[in-house]
Parts: sequence; structure tokens; C-alpha cells
Amino acid sequence: MEWEDRLDDWELELELNAQLEGSDWVTLERAAAETSVSRAALRSWYRTGQIPSRLADGPHGPQRLVPLTLVAARAEASPRLRRTAERRLADQAQLEILRHRVDQLELRLAALERGQPPPQAPHV
Repeated sequence: MEWEDRLDDWELELELNAQLEGSDWVTLERAAAETSVSRAALRSWYRTGQIPSRLADGPHGPQRLVPLTLVAARAEASPRLRRTAERRLADQAQLEILRHRVDQLELRLAALERGQPPPQAPHV
């Protein structure tokens, strides 16, 4: 690839970013990253008319854009995605409980190392 081609690609990317600045329309990659929806699901949704989409020139050819708020709303309505999000929240809650328990054990261990009676851990 020559420098002129790279410069053209860069200019196209800057132009696309300028067009999208302050807009709700985002690339499939960004929509997938921000909503935890797979790109395959996004493609299925716009092909079946569940969400609108449009093509815009990108640095490597046409790029598919979708409105982020509508993708997020559609994702919330999906039972499968809701269950995935609930599992993720449950996992995070379990992780916080485990962190708290590790902190308590570290305090007890430090007290034992100092020769003091360990503090009583509150029951969870």
C-alpha cells in the first residue's frame, strides 16, 4: 500500500468519524461492544427490519451503521440477552462477596501474625 492510499484511507476514516460525531448512528463493531450483542445478531436484526441500518463509506469500503439507542432497546427486549446480563450481574455480585471474604481473611491473618486474637467476622 502506498502512502497516498494510506492517506486516502485516513481521510475517509476522519470524514466518517466527523459525520458520526454527536450522532446516534454507530458501526456494528461499536454497537456490539457497547450493548454486548453479537455482530451476527445485529446483522439478523437489520436484515429482518427489527432495526434500521445504512451504509456509509469507511476506510476499507462501505460500513454498516445502526442507531445505538434502538440497538440497546432491542437488546433489552431480548429474553436471551436479558438472561445473559442477569448472569453477568450475578457473577459480579458473587465476585464482590468473595472479595469481601478475602479482605476479612486477610485482616484475621494479619491479627494472628501480630499475636492478637482475630476479629470476629460478621455473618453474611
